[in-house]
Amino acid sequence: MHPRVSLSAISTFSWELDSDLAFYADAAITNVGISAAKLEQFGWQDGTRRVVDAGLRVTNLIGLGPFHLAEPDRWDAQRERVVSALDAATAVGAECVVFTTGPAGPLPWEEAADALEAALAPVLHEARSRDVPFAIEHTNSLRVDIGFVHTLADAIDLARRLDASVCMEVNACWAERGLADTITAGGDRLRLVQVSDYAVGTLSTPNRLVPGDGDIPLERILGQVLAAGYGGCFDLELIGPRIEEEGYGPACRRSVERLTEMLESLGA
Repeated sequence: MHPRVSLSAISTFSWELDSDLAFYADAAITNVGISAAKLEQFGWQDGTRRVVDAGLRVTNLIGLGPFHLAEPDRWDAQRERVVSALDAATAVGAECVVFTTGPAGPLPWEEAADALEAALAPVLHEARSRDVPFAIEHTNSLRVDIGFVHTLADAIDLARRLDASVCMEVNACWAERGLADTITAGGDRLRLVQVSDYAVGTLSTPNRLVPGDGDIPLERILGQVLAAGYGGCFDLELIGPRIEEEGYGPACRRSVERLTEMLESLGA
């Protein structure tokens, strides 16, 4: 497997942890993103042990949020879950954790950012004490249920404010104005880059495609990311009806092959 290609457990969304691990062994998938929800469902300790025993390189642990930013009385319970995920991330040697901000509810953007800073302060301290990078992921603007940060530029600005990192979701930012300049200026904050494709005219979300099956100019964007000095992994995060229709196994295998070809053609 290409050392800079990773497969997220989101790509096999409805499979449980055991099925994921069996597939990774069969398909020679060695670099993976682990789902916090799947670990939690399996049992934090038992699930973590299974991942460690599988000998996988864990490029990220995803799914720590969301915080409900307009409801501070819920923050303590949400922090406890994040700390459990940090325990797991430390045990499996995760190279970063990925976090969606949570919904702003009735709060304006600026107040939501203030609330996020307050909610995350002890969590970020804990992550730093464990030397686990904490990456904020921006989300599609239709997904206000999981986040209020919907552009890469805003994610980078917020990450600088919090002294955190960024997970760049290509599917959510590929058409942004000034994307190349944003990548260049914020390259030092990029910790993970999520890759999938999208067909213009799709009116549902999430409805992602295998890289190369859609309309995102992936090679151009990946080239911009590499030119900005990014040295991390490109994490395949596939989800939606087209992936379900093809089947997780075939879609994941094709995606690994396609992304490998793209990165090799770019000299990564």
